[in-house]
Amino acid sequence: MRPFALTSALLAAVMATPSAGQEVGQEVAQGTEAGLGVEQATDEVIVVPSGQEITLQEVIWNAPGPDGLTLRFRFLAPGIAPGGGVDFDTASADMQHLCDSYALPRMAEGGPHPEQVIISLSDVPVPFGEADPEATQFFESYRIEDGVCVWEMF
Repeated sequence: MRPFALTSALLAAVMATPSAGQEVGQEVAQGTEAGLGVEQATDEVIVVPSGQEITLQEVIWNAPGPDGLTLRFRFLAPGIAPGGGVDFDTASADMQHLCDSYALPRMAEGGPHPEQVIISLSDVPVPFGEADPEATQFFESYRIEDGVCVWEMF
């Protein structure tokens, strides 16, 4: 793994771009937990192809992935809970949409670009790096190629 530093320009761009459904004045709380670069979101509701309402839990930028700089966009998606009506195939389409329409616009044009973007959905909040056998969680990994999120097998 190679070390990396996130520039303030990339950090600002990751969280500054508003998305559909975001109200003016909503802010993202910045913090660092256990040496990780973490941005925690407020009540922004993001509508995805399945129709479920998703909220951003946090963005983590200082936990290197296997190929270098990795941005992790962690979302709460109650619809993936057992009986919630959203299966893995449907959630996969939602994650592709989140990468394309949510993560990509938040990446700085002039700063360092991540080697990998990970989109995760969880039916309940789970602290990063912790297991919760009661939670339903889905993860997808993407590389950014020619300005597009390209799915990669984990």
